[in-house]
Amino acid sequence: MKIKEIKDKKEWENFLNEVEEKTFLHSWNWGEFQKKEEEKIWRIGFYDPELIGVALIVKIRARRGTFLFVPHGPVVSKKKKEVFEKLKEYLKNLKEASFARIAFVWEKGTFKPNLKNSPIHIHPEKTWELDLKKEDLLMPMRKTTRYLIRKGRKNPDIEIGKSDDLKLFHDLLEKTAKRHNFTPFSFEYLKNQYDSFKKDDQIALFLGRYKGEVLSAAIVVFWQGTAFYHHGASLNHKQPISYLLQWEIIQEAKKRGCKKYNFWGIAPDIEKKEDLKKSSHPWAGITLFKMGFGGYSKEYIKTADLVFSPKYYLTYYFEKLRKIKRRV
Repeated sequence: MKIKEIKDKKEWENFLNEVEEKTFLHSWNWGEFQKKEEEKIWRIGFYDPELIGVALIVKIRARRGTFLFVPHGPVVSKKKKEVFEKLKEYLKNLKEASFARIAFVWEKGTFKPNLKNSPIHIHPEKTWELDLKKEDLLMPMRKTTRYLIRKGRKNPDIEIGKSDDLKLFHDLLEKTAKRHNFTPFSFEYLKNQYDSFKKDDQIALFLGRYKGEVLSAAIVVFWQGTAFYHHGASLNHKQPISYLLQWEIIQEAKKRGCKKYNFWGIAPDIEKKEDLKKSSHPWAGITLFKMGFGGYSKEYIKTADLVFSPKYYLTYYFEKLRKIKRRV
């Protein structure tokens, strides 16, 4: 098996189009976004002798330490074990950091990486997905969700539309972050993401207004047959704007020929509504919201770290402490 860097967008995207286990975090344009963020990247292919796997590697420079990161990868068509061993070897030989972090896109229970579990995860390890191929999407929903969508559709004061005004989204995100006590992404970060996908019409900003005021918003990536609910923001209000917003996104996804809608991350150890009542996880509320639209959960192998140097443990204990503080 040989490894070589891939510099042709068509070759990269054509391979991914034929593979089931993937998210947009391995798309060509996600790599372009990382370059806008001035991060060093490698796009490598595994050939045996044809292309059977790809891996996007990003050098992340953070206050907690510098490390190599494989976001929701590697993506393979066959020979997982062999590709994984080659990837580990390649990462080690880069000599760019004290460790590498791999956020797998392979389903839990399908593979054992035999690496050290990461103290935190950067991208979702458990997601909520909806099959868009079904003719009737309303009936499988939770009764309350279905009712609120219909209520929203009847309210003339609620308007759902698309926009390229990221400032509106970022303003709403900052208010949401203040209410829920988290650090929002910067405007520049969001703009770099948006611009990277916009040139291929792979992203859209949806705004939900009530009497002209933006109260709910979402940034959605449309890539290779799946719509991904990547960023969301909303204010407390009594109107069912967020429910109608998601419904309109689902309709847009179907128009674009998407077969799945990925609601992105949900709280761990939650499979049904009853579990949420017992959970103190900060994502419990948003998880209930997402589950209300019907669908199923998908859980990936836990994010794991490949350690190259004892310096890794400085980052490890720092992240452990931060996880405890954030209760996630």
